[in-house]
Amino acid sequence: MSSKPMSKCADMAPKEWTRTTVGEACAIKNNLRLPLNVDQRGSLKGPYPYMGPTGILDYIDHYRVDEEFAVIGEDGDHFLKYRDKPMTLYYSGKANVNNHAHIIGASERCSPKWFYYWFMHRDLSPSLTRQGVGRYKLTKKALSELEIWLPKPVEQRTICELLDTWAAAIDHSEKLAENARAHKSALIERLVLGPSRDGRWKLRRVDEVAIRVQRQATSQVDLPVLMISAASGFVRQDEKYSRFMAGKSVENYVALEEGEFAYNKGNSKRYEFGCVFPLKGLPRGLVPHVYVCFRLHEEHDRGFFEHLFAADFLHDQLGSLVNTGVRNNGLLNIRPADFLACKVPVPLPDEQAAIAARLAVATEWTRLCDEYLARLRAEKNALMTDLLAGKRRVRLPAAETA
Repeated sequence: MSSKPMSKCADMAPKEWTRTTVGEACAIKNNLRLPLNVDQRGSLKGPYPYMGPTGILDYIDHYRVDEEFAVIGEDGDHFLKYRDKPMTLYYSGKANVNNHAHIIGASERCSPKWFYYWFMHRDLSPSLTRQGVGRYKLTKKALSELEIWLPKPVEQRTICELLDTWAAAIDHSEKLAENARAHKSALIERLVLGPSRDGRWKLRRVDEVAIRVQRQATSQVDLPVLMISAASGFVRQDEKYSRFMAGKSVENYVALEEGEFAYNKGNSKRYEFGCVFPLKGLPRGLVPHVYVCFRLHEEHDRGFFEHLFAADFLHDQLGSLVNTGVRNNGLLNIRPADFLACKVPVPLPDEQAAIAARLAVATEWTRLCDEYLARLRAEKNALMTDLLAGKRRVRLPAAETA
């Protein structure tokens, strides 16, 4: 395929860009790859990165590559995750690349950084060869035939510098969000879990600080049907699955009110023996009758117990109650009475409220950091899409446009 100005296939791309292929425009340098297994790398420890298609795998004592380059996978199970995971890597300096990735060096027409951004979130599935369940291969021939659009080198550089600036802002925001989560975890350890372990507070059964909720949904079947997600607490069933799944069984559901808690005894990676969340943001909703629902007595602070349960304080106690594993429906064999007999630490009400207030501030800061990070990522992705398609143009340095 010869290089030519972009035609109608390029849609809104600028007319001065060219439409070509990787094989014609890019420098594929697979001769610099270095295949080493784990044992071989173990005897070659050193300062130079050893990279695969999705990241740095190790560090060894010598290098094959000493230049600016991009990496794109040759085989693996990551290709179909292109929307959420980058398909390319970029590196400048001394390094190594294994034989499961292609190396793209600099050429007169295409910079490695432009290649990196162009294919970062691009769907490569039409060019892949299936290797087995979930594994695919991008051969060198298929890579060479991939289409790539090229502005002039100065515009490539200017676009990449702009995207690098956004990437740096995102990296900074990721560190802020990570620090916020670490700070909150440290607070929970210092204010809640630590005192709970050292015996500072009296332990009481759940059914001593709360009353079980079993109100039936018979007359409230029009309420939203909810379920507990281990990652985020209560979610609407129709929003999670895009449809209503309860059917007539909703009449057997429990009508839960805002501020009341429910224990979901389904196991998950995050909560091995089930999780407990309060209903927040909705005045009431319907939850499966297999949930153990309860309401704290008025003198207790909901925020304190919300953080206690979110920190998986009951893990060991619940684990000791599991005697026959998981049922066919995915639920643990834990009886409501046994859950309600589990013990929780109970500081004085004023101390509960003070702890909850401090943790509420940390929670809000964490939420704001995560929200800002998500917004940055969305804006950067939208900008990158437009820049790489030529729908938004950059101002080029005056000296290079004269």
